[in-house]
Amino acid sequence: MKLRTSLMAAIGLAFAATAAQADINVGVTVSATGPAASLGIPEKNTIALLPTTIAGEKVNYIVLDDASDTTSAVKNVRKLISEDKVDVILGSTITPNSLAMIDVVAEAATPMISMAASARIVEPVDDKKRWVFKTPQNDAQMSTAIIEHMTNNGVKTVAFIGFSDAYGEGWYEQFSAVADARKLKMVANERFARTDTSVTGQVLKIMAAKPDAVLIAGSGTPAALPQKAFKERGFTGKIYQTHGVANNDFLRVCGKDCEGTFLPAGPVLVADQLPDSNPVKKSAVEYISKYEAAHGKGSVSTFGAHGWDSGVLLAAAVPTALKKAKPGTKEFRAALRDALEGLKEVPAAHGIFTMSPNDHLGLDQRARVMVQIQNGAWKLVK
Repeated sequence: MKLRTSLMAAIGLAFAATAAQADINVGVTVSATGPAASLGIPEKNTIALLPTTIAGEKVNYIVLDDASDTTSAVKNVRKLISEDKVDVILGSTITPNSLAMIDVVAEAATPMISMAASARIVEPVDDKKRWVFKTPQNDAQMSTAIIEHMTNNGVKTVAFIGFSDAYGEGWYEQFSAVADARKLKMVANERFARTDTSVTGQVLKIMAAKPDAVLIAGSGTPAALPQKAFKERGFTGKIYQTHGVANNDFLRVCGKDCEGTFLPAGPVLVADQLPDSNPVKKSAVEYISKYEAAHGKGSVSTFGAHGWDSGVLLAAAVPTALKKAKPGTKEFRAALRDALEGLKEVPAAHGIFTMSPNDHLGLDQRARVMVQIQNGAWKLVK
């Protein structure tokens, strides 16, 4: 009897020790291949730079590629939650994938930090989206920046061409609403798929409307397709892109046809051009230094910075969650969700994050600047 009691006690101590030393498991799904690869690859590279210990606890990152495909993204998340027992999900890269993942993480009561842009990912904060946070600036924030620049530079009429998916629809919804409020006339509304090889028909329709400016609502290298078509057809108005193109691959693919293009972006894109008084400069430069140390000078993109910011939010929330529960439990996942929602004034590469029960992005106007493409590089518009 004494032997049995001693054995049970030993087993109990072993389990207690295991629970006390449980690792934090982080599931990651990014679009490292497919049409959004130019966004997902720097995100994947960035995950490798995130801390492997937080508040004394070991952190494991389990990274999967969803190939820019919605079905694969959902499959990845189900695997990460059911098989790998992760405490939190980071991803995905693009809006359609992130939207599709919401039902899965909500059902599993597992917090998720998306690296995709659409406000629809986190708004409105309901029973499902209470588990979801994101790091990229909202469409509405960036739409306001674009329209302010347009109206300050004599634009009266504007045409829109965007992806034929949730990214394009979200942008049109937000941009047209702000345009209407600012008395900017929308004269055309066209769509194209991420995998299209021609947009001649859409471009001809837009040019027939004779807009002063065009907004292309795409992301990554596919957004270069309509831009090049406009240049080939001799369009002389102003061309605007979204923050979805803020990487060197877009510059490479678009080439000289990008010259003069305006877009809103996170401060990290032009961190070296920011005044020292800018509240985001220090944290943006920190990310740039670490990424370039690993991948070479000039290799940074804003998309990798969205991945970095997801890690910053996680690192800021974990110490608070650990006070309530141990990793690997539903109590820890709930505590981590609560901690993310309670973050205040957290400096990151793209801005200063302050979350609340009604705001699961938490960025303000410190998270945006306007830039122009000049001589194949990003130039801060002052």
